[in-house]
Amino acid sequence: MPKPRFLIPGGKRKCCKNELSGAEDEFIHPLANSSDEATFGLMWESDQKAKDQEHAEAMQEADERTAPPGKVVYHAILNEADFELSRPSAALAWSGLAAGLSMGFSVATPALLRSFLPEAEWTPLLSKLGYTIGFLIVILGRQQLFTENTLTPVLQLLKCKKLSVFWNVARLWGIVLLANLSGGFAFAWIAAHGDVFDPSVREEFAKIGREAMAHSFGVTMVRAVFAGWLIAMMVWLMPFAEVARVWVIIIISYVVGIGHFAHIIAGSIESFYLVVTSEISIWKSLGSFVIPTLLGNIVGGVALVSALAHAQFNREENAKN
Repeated sequence: MPKPRFLIPGGKRKCCKNELSGAEDEFIHPLANSSDEATFGLMWESDQKAKDQEHAEAMQEADERTAPPGKVVYHAILNEADFELSRPSAALAWSGLAAGLSMGFSVATPALLRSFLPEAEWTPLLSKLGYTIGFLIVILGRQQLFTENTLTPVLQLLKCKKLSVFWNVARLWGIVLLANLSGGFAFAWIAAHGDVFDPSVREEFAKIGREAMAHSFGVTMVRAVFAGWLIAMMVWLMPFAEVARVWVIIIISYVVGIGHFAHIIAGSIESFYLVVTSEISIWKSLGSFVIPTLLGNIVGGVALVSALAHAQFNREENAKN
């Protein structure tokens, strides 16, 4: 009777030619040699490390290619608002004055382009590219601009509903708005009386001002809502735009310009030019343009962007807590 055959765990059976004759089988264990066992362990460990490194690199690349969550953007802008509210009044005033002067180039550049371009239906498509220049200077230069630096601090007020925060936000708004308008008025006066621009360019300044003043109170305010909305959305895009920051500014401000959406500072410079050339009174400028545009920008920037974003992310945090 042939002897029973047993397999050694982890081993393999080596068949003999005389298996059918009842001869005993030979068994060889794969790790019978200790040096082979050590080599096998090192190979397995090296392979596992390579897999772990490959997985870590893949996860890192995935993180880099994934857009940041909305709450991350929200807190980044909230931190920016805290910084703006902590700045002294003098610093805000000087920065706001510089921004008002810089925004004059959002009026001067289109006027220059229009003076060289023929009068055609497509002319605004090119001339309004100049509207972006002032925004590029102000935003990349970190100057204080109403609608760009003043609407987001409302997030701090919505998050911390205290009277002290309210007065701090009001301080920021008042200083920046007055400084911007002062700088814009100074630019309009220089453009009209400083012999800086040729007569053909000054005529385009006047035409641009008349276009800004051509609408009723209600139409100007509605258009200003869209301008405030777009500028506030631009602020939300900026924290993680990185190398695309310039393009974000150009595209958003170009849409504001080509859509004739009223912006409180750029548009005020347009109307102030008519004031300093005695074509309209200061009261006409304030009543027909500045006030409706200011109200519309606030509604568009605060109500449609800041308040809605705060409601969304603040509710999420409260739900988690």
